[in-house]
Amino acid sequence: MTYEEWLGVLSVVMLVMFIGIFAWAFSPSRKAKFDEAARTPLDDDALERDFAATKRDNNETGEP
Repeated sequence: MTYEEWLGVLSVVMLVMFIGIFAWAFSPSRKAKFDEAARTPLDDDALERDFAATKRDNNETGEP
């Protein structure tokens, strides 16, 4: 096989991989998991607010 033939085969392999990853990423069965991952940064803010409120409440009551 010549260099040009290998490049053709490599192009086809890369195209098939791209289509496979695209199909995997946009499949309906993955939507729930991706939606949960998208909300993760927002959930961290809520946890920090809850932690700060708990810490503030503990300081007001004198608990460690």
